[in-house]
Amino acid sequence: MLLFSGGLVEIRRKLITKMNPYLAALLEILKYVLPAIVMLGFTYMIVQKFLVSELSRKQIALLHESQNVTIPLRLQAYERLTLFIERIQTRQLVPRVYITRMTAGERRQAMVLAINTEWEHNLSQQIYVSRQVWETVKHMREQELALIHGLAQNLNPDSPAKDLQRSIADYLSDQEGDSPGAIALAVIAEEAKRVLSYGASE
Repeated sequence: MLLFSGGLVEIRRKLITKMNPYLAALLEILKYVLPAIVMLGFTYMIVQKFLVSELSRKQIALLHESQNVTIPLRLQAYERLTLFIERIQTRQLVPRVYITRMTAGERRQAMVLAINTEWEHNLSQQIYVSRQVWETVKHMREQELALIHGLAQNLNPDSPAKDLQRSIADYLSDQEGDSPGAIALAVIAEEAKRVLSYGASE
């Protein structure tokens, strides 16, 4: 067996010496280069896998850290918008803006001013909520303002403020279905639940 193996080596050596010297040199170089290339490729794959895994780990950690900051801010925005809606609903607003001997025109202006002031204080909350929630809140505000203006136009501005209050009460008592405020509160509550569920699952 040793003689056979040695004979093969000798045959290979003779074949190489008979070949073109350039080809022989190339084969000799490849004998050392090919294993190095294979090892380099293997090492590259291991390093790349490690780097991708490390990047994913850092991205997940960054996401968790980001959520720890953004989720409380979003929940606070939902709370503030809920309070905003409660405060500007006409049935809640009417008793808050009454002053003795106020006229219907003055009460109308006071109610509009109260809504706009609350709105300005909450404009920044749109950063933290979805477009759907913000558009719902904005639409609800516009409907409340339209209601106040519409009912006040049917009254003499110099009439007692209680006349406007009575008109608003009669209008609200005749309405069926959910009010704009109730709809807006439901939309906010639904999104807040999704945010809480998403944060808890992470």
